[in-house]
Amino acid sequence: MGYTVAIVGRPNVGKSTLFNRLLEQRKAIVDDTSGVTRDRQYGVTDWNGKVFNVIDTGGFVPDSDDIFETEIRKQVRIAMDEADALVFMADAATGITDLDTSMADLLRRTDKPVFLTVNKVDNNARLLDASEFYVMGFENIFFISSISGSGTGELLDAIAAGIPEEVSAEAVAEQQLPRFAIIGQPNVGKSSLLNALTGQDRTIVSDIAGTTRDTIHTHYKLFQKEFILIDTAGIRKKNKEKDDLEFYSVIRAIKAMDEADVCLLLLDAEKGITAQDVNIFSLASRKGKGIVILVNKWDLVEKSTYTARDYEKELQQRIAPFTDVPVIFISAKEKTRIHKAVETALDVYEHRSRRIPTSRLNEVMLKAIASYNPPVVRGNLIRIKYVTQLPTKTPAFAFFCNYPDEVKQPYRNYLENQLRAQFDFKGVPLKIFFRKK
Repeated sequence: MGYTVAIVGRPNVGKSTLFNRLLEQRKAIVDDTSGVTRDRQYGVTDWNGKVFNVIDTGGFVPDSDDIFETEIRKQVRIAMDEADALVFMADAATGITDLDTSMADLLRRTDKPVFLTVNKVDNNARLLDASEFYVMGFENIFFISSISGSGTGELLDAIAAGIPEEVSAEAVAEQQLPRFAIIGQPNVGKSSLLNALTGQDRTIVSDIAGTTRDTIHTHYKLFQKEFILIDTAGIRKKNKEKDDLEFYSVIRAIKAMDEADVCLLLLDAEKGITAQDVNIFSLASRKGKGIVILVNKWDLVEKSTYTARDYEKELQQRIAPFTDVPVIFISAKEKTRIHKAVETALDVYEHRSRRIPTSRLNEVMLKAIASYNPPVVRGNLIRIKYVTQLPTKTPAFAFFCNYPDEVKQPYRNYLENQLRAQFDFKGVPLKIFFRKK
């Protein structure tokens, strides 16, 4: 996985603000409310030619009975186990608290490098106050301001100095892996699917809709398969966004689609496909992403001989005209067919990156065009002479003809169907353009 640095500490000391600054993007949600970050999430950054992973974690509260704080505690411990180095964040404005002392006691037991980082040191008075943190006894101590970036360069210098060159190269290779985003409405089982695939509690799972707020990245490397899984917050209808945090969660989920190569659209088998599911599907399709539809909680549905067939037929009617999409019936809870879902996503990834040689493309498509010529429009006989695949991430094809503006949608559909019939593009939206010869 490369060299990994985890940012840990009590709630509301600025861990996510530092995380965003290191990544130079607003990836983690930041708010004055404590407890905004619940799951651990990953990003990749580089400094002085060294590339490494950064983990943002929720605020550590050692003895709380709160359901989320208990789960966050587990997530922090897992992040500490995964990491090669730890950034222990504290707050100069508040000073040393009992929670800081508890965290420090935990970190003293590790043999990993610990960088005590005192945040919110943005003036000389704060710098004087921050000197009390020397009593915690950590060798590496840094005074920073996450918001302005003051002092972060020295922290990054110290982290980068401990990263071997070969490990940094491994992190670069990870950025080239396929990326699969698990998308869907709230509470359909996205986090449960991620946990089932990885075999660990990678994300917090509860019956409370909206538990996942950030997008969560997980490096999957099992059974000779390797890729990045992205768990996203559920995308709600706009009128149900209850607060700013909810709004930003939806934005993160939509941006996760941009980052992904293939979207795994999760549906609730008991509810069927809803108008919001169709909207999410259409959004992924417009963005040119590969799509696999996973019907979750299939174990809860009463089944007869043709239940799956009829269910899939109804799905295709709702998502038409783009119906060449794999549909898999799974149960994340029972771990039924979840590995088939992974294999199908990898197939769709291959389809999305498929390149057809121009000679083969013309041989097949000109024959299909000759067997069914474009309709005559206003006395104009349309002649398509040549076709080529464009150098884009999403499969796109340019057909060169004498009247490109006169080709109507039904004939576009015919050409797309011929491309799908002759070349396997299952699960991938195709783009077709007509250009003047």
